[in-house]
Amino acid sequence: MADKYPRIIVEKNPSQARLDELNFKSWPKWGCSPGKYHLKYEAEEICYIVKGRVKVYPKSSSSSSSSSSSSPSLDAEVEWCVEFGAGDIVTLPKGLSCTWDVSLSVDKHYMFLHHSS
Repeated sequence: MADKYPRIIVEKNPSQARLDELNFKSWPKWGCSPGKYHLKYEAEEICYIVKGRVKVYPKSSSSSSSSSSSSPSLDAEVEWCVEFGAGDIVTLPKGLSCTWDVSLSVDKHYMFLHHSS
């Protein structure tokens, strides 16, 4: 990855045609209560947020993770965030390490995209 920061795409207020094209209701569901969750994406994910509010704080790809443990210093490394919520379609790139800061309980439909290289 040449980019220092991964590209998170948020589609706000997608059209009904876009929602129909994705057929997201056939995707698996996932939910969580408010809190902070440290995640690493092994594949690209597209998701439709049914309810909730989230701020995602990506870690720079130039920083090395010396330990997987929950580290209070993680938040100090953050320079920016992406915020999204109910009704948004979000694409999270493969290789992304981030913290989800969930302010309102989240329910989402999601699908992992596996691209052949």
